[in-house]
Amino acid sequence: MYIPNYHAENDLNTLQSLIAAHSLGAWVTLGADGLIANHIPFVLDRSGGELGTLRGHVARANSVWQRLSLELDSVVMFQGPHAYITPSWYPSRLSDGKVVPTWNYAVVHAHGRPRVIDDPQWMLQLLNDLTDHNEAGQPLPWRVGDAPPDFIAKLSRAVVGIEIPIRRLEGRWKLSQDEAMPDRLGTVAGLTALGDANSAALSRLVSEQIK
Repeated sequence: MYIPNYHAENDLNTLQSLIAAHSLGAWVTLGADGLIANHIPFVLDRSGGELGTLRGHVARANSVWQRLSLELDSVVMFQGPHAYITPSWYPSRLSDGKVVPTWNYAVVHAHGRPRVIDDPQWMLQLLNDLTDHNEAGQPLPWRVGDAPPDFIAKLSRAVVGIEIPIRRLEGRWKLSQDEAMPDRLGTVAGLTALGDANSAALSRLVSEQIK
């Protein structure tokens, strides 16, 4: 990924926190006949190695687990808050007019060599971990144990585990760092005024870069 120095985010906790908060990863791996892309919800084990380990599953009918390369790294892309930035938010448009639109975003790319895991106990633990992570914010969290054990066992046999120990993490926080300060403040105000959760989250990230 192309990352100018002023957009680079290298703090491990910040990178891992984005993965945890936006855990649907765009997973791209290489097969014998070319690239294979899938969108997989992952759970991040922060204690699994220096950079952490990603764990997820695919349908057994999805041939990616049979076709992927075990010798080359995959990449999993996690997309954080993002939005179109209009020049109408920039005060400088009134002075010289030398403004153009852009797109602000925060994204993490996790690189690592995938492993295929076809083990019932591993899968049950993964299903519990994935469920607990994603149900944490619910008023009445659902648990895997709320379903009949034979039903869960049947569904577990229809999926295959994927584990990716992370070998390299890249973070790009493209948050108007190269704009004049009045225009950066205009971006914060414009995003905040939109009123939706994604824009509010992005506005906070832009504000953090200003402090």
